[in-house]
Amino acid sequence: MPPSLIIIDDFLANPDVARAAALKLAYDPATKHGNYPGILSDRPLTIPGLEAQVSTLAGMPLVPAPGTNHAQCRVTMKGDRGQTGVHIDPAAYSGILYLTKPEHCAGGTDFFRHKRTGLDRVPMDMPGIRAAGYGDINRLIEDVVNRDTNRRSAWEKLFTIPMRYNRLLLFSPWLFHDAAPGFGTDPETARLVMLMFFAHAPATAETPGGGVP
Repeated sequence: MPPSLIIIDDFLANPDVARAAALKLAYDPATKHGNYPGILSDRPLTIPGLEAQVSTLAGMPLVPAPGTNHAQCRVTMKGDRGQTGVHIDPAAYSGILYLTKPEHCAGGTDFFRHKRTGLDRVPMDMPGIRAAGYGDINRLIEDVVNRDTNRRSAWEKLFTIPMRYNRLLLFSPWLFHDAAPGFGTDPETARLVMLMFFAHAPATAETPGGGVP
């Protein structure tokens, strides 16, 4: 099992190159889909060796999670709202690379405890699920996450991982979390992040090689 939280500062040797490439991607409001605030890029940002480096940090082989927005970037400006709030991710491991310039950085990623159940994450095994009062994981997710996602009074914020330019945050997707509010008035000044969603690599697959530039 990978660590619940990993923070790597100065992750890329050339973050300005990655940021410039991220800003060159298309962010068209007409293509917006999903429950998140802000606008996703039209395609992923390519960082050679990313999966291999994250696999090393997590201590287990990981690959892009199918059906997710892995490696796409997201721009969130002041006033942007999503349809959901506190949530979990459909992945085995999650990551956020902050690409906002230092002079514009604000907020970060918030983590929460659910007040009614006392949980700060979805339990990882059946004993934990039963101890929380549920017979199966889907019922827990429906009653806790889906029911209370937008009810901020149902949650206690535990901590914030502050945004920092070129900081990589890796974390368990089962932790209850949400992005801090957006800011700025255009992609240059807005919250700009690269999203990562990983799945466990198949037992027969070779871990991709290469390093992060």
